Amino acid sequence: MPLSGPAGGRCHRAAALVAAAVCSIVLSCPGSGAAQDTPSPSAGIPRLDWRPCTPGSPYDCATARVPLDHSAPAGRTIDLAVVRRKATDGAHRIGTLFVNPGGPGGPGTVQVPQNYGSFPKELRERFDIISWDPRGIGNSTAVNCFDSTDGAEAWGRTKPVGFPVGDKERTAWTDAYEDLGRRCEKRDADLLRHVSTADTARDLDLLRQAVGESRLNYFGVSYGTILGATYANLFPGKVRAMVLDSNIAPSAWTNGGRADVRTPTFLRMGSDRSAAATLDRFLDLCGSATMGRCAFSAGSPKATRAKFDQLMQRLRVHPVDTWTYARTVADTVNGLYIVDPGWTDLAHRLQDLWEGRVPKPGAVPPPPPVANPDPYLGDEQAMAVWCGDSPNPRDPAAYHGLEENSARRAGDAGRFWTWAGEPCATWPARAADGYAGPWNKPTAHPVLVVGTRYDPSTSYPDSQAMARELANARLLTHDGYGHTALFNNASSCVKTYESRYFVDGALPPPGTTCRPDKQPFS
Repeated sequence: MPLSGPAGGRCHRAAALVAAAVCSIVLSCPGSGAAQDTPSPSAGIPRLDWRPCTPGSPYDCATARVPLDHSAPAGRTIDLAVVRRKATDGAHRIGTLFVNPGGPGGPGTVQVPQNYGSFPKELRERFDIISWDPRGIGNSTAVNCFDSTDGAEAWGRTKPVGFPVGDKERTAWTDAYEDLGRRCEKRDADLLRHVSTADTARDLDLLRQAVGESRLNYFGVSYGTILGATYANLFPGKVRAMVLDSNIAPSAWTNGGRADVRTPTFLRMGSDRSAAATLDRFLDLCGSATMGRCAFSAGSPKATRAKFDQLMQRLRVHPVDTWTYARTVADTVNGLYIVDPGWTDLAHRLQDLWEGRVPKPGAVPPPPPVANPDPYLGDEQAMAVWCGDSPNPRDPAAYHGLEENSARRAGDAGRFWTWAGEPCATWPARAADGYAGPWNKPTAHPVLVVGTRYDPSTSYPDSQAMARELANARLLTHDGYGHTALFNNASSCVKTYESRYFVDGALPPPGTTCRPDKQPFS
């Protein structure tokens, strides 16, 4: 799932190689041969009773029971919802590939089936692809601080959409999130303290054992990259192959281990600058195209950037129905995540607003054939992980100044990403057993890090930092656009290198750069 903070609102998400016949000596081949049912687990390892998610579905579902507190395995347990799509070429199956689609707060049991076609063909053929809703999220034992959906929606109406503008809205915003924290602490304080990334990494190791894999194959995108880095340093000897796509730098996640926290996580990550650079590319490419290809084009890059600035200034004073300045900025940043058709759809919405029309609702992807394709995904689920794990300034009054500083360097996107971190200021819980490093433990095999240059959420410098901070990693640069190379399905070059790596351990040469198969609005 595209990484978006609470400011983004509640979300419902929603060139293959010919393989070598045998694995190289670089990577072992656990589970080679026809796909097998899950072996009987040892004590402490969850049993996965697979069954079709819905009648006739190609996906199997199971529930894993794991300890709430891994240091107290005899205590309270929680449930993890798990989904599997078996390898389509069982005769040449290599093993199981675990996938985390991002977030935090991404329900893997929904998003991975929804995006199954984005995975390289050879991975679909040769691996069982498994995902799960991490603890606290979606269809697993979830953080839910309301008695009903109506209660959650009523709370949502107490805060501005996108981010606050002006003193009155800033007060409403901070009061709303302080209230949410109180509700969550009252409802299940123990769960809030045990939804950390380290807790989920330990769950992942139990799932690895439950499917009979001696070492882990893992594909993590966005937030899934910090989960992968955490696993790689908690269980370095258990890594067979790991791709981390659109990265959060460990040093940004942990504030470099410093106790003095002056900058929110998203600004440490450089999300504001990266979103601003991606927006500039969007406007440049749109302005270089005709209105037939980009509805918001003003005939040149310079004129299109000026048109966008004029629209933002106008919306500050004259919203179009409920489309305020802040809502439009938030929609713009989130609209940059997926290039095709996302950028084209964003251009149409901006043009509608320019002409004073309320934009039409975007198309909702069809639900995948799983048991519950629309679980509750309230703001508190992402916050419980993010705020419990990653340090942020604790004074709500500091965020207005941080916003202005960010806006000076990153414009409108800086305001969005600053306020996306503010809910952590009053969040009541910290992770009881988090992981803050070190990040350089040598893994059994190298890690492949993929970074996109123009990403509106996770900056390219964060991918460079991930490759540096891990003990043994290789950076593959995607000289393209959008959040994650995987879900943008943008580059057959990237897919080819990922397939080679997972199948036989071959890394791209140092300094390799891949480009998109086509440019936006071309």
